[in-house]
Amino acid sequence: MPEKTSRTKKLLIEVARKLFAERGKKNVTMNDIAEASGKGRRTLYTYFKNKDEIYKAVIDSELIKIFQQIQSVSLEKIEPDIKLTKHIIKHLDAIKETVTRNGSLKADFFRDIYEVERTRRKIDIQEIELIKDILTEGIEKHLFKRMNVELSSIVILYALKGLEVPYIRQNIGSEFEKNKNSIVDFVLAGIKLDS
Repeated sequence: MPEKTSRTKKLLIEVARKLFAERGKKNVTMNDIAEASGKGRRTLYTYFKNKDEIYKAVIDSELIKIFQQIQSVSLEKIEPDIKLTKHIIKHLDAIKETVTRNGSLKADFFRDIYEVERTRRKIDIQEIELIKDILTEGIEKHLFKRMNVELSSIVILYALKGLEVPYIRQNIGSEFEKNKNSIVDFVLAGIKLDS
């Protein structure tokens, strides 16, 4: 029974995500979600009290997907400098892909940025741990300078978060892929030991 419950809840979240992406949160009702899911209002209200609750579940689900993509880089058996490079690029690309995939929902994400940030705190803490592990490994392998790993991890994460909106909107410059690599080079220049 729990597996069916989980599948049903995931289905409702995905149906809601698609509707929010197509129409925006404001233009979707609980009835719309129930009809599109084929599960009915009673089932929908079994899992979610209201539209705000299912919207929060959609945000949670999307953030978890982003984190899983970022986390996959940490599992790779590669040198820490390459891992940090891939982590930074994966972070920016995963955010951009998620926002782009969600169409009208992206306007709601930007409008409800405080709600998104509240939901994101738990994921941010986990990502900081991933960055700390990369930095620690880089120091141990004498690839990175000695540093305050805790503070450096936080600075790297918040630098990435500050770049998300310009990256999504492609305001960083016209030669976008080159600029993405310049961002990585800038971060690594501050922490790599001179060869």
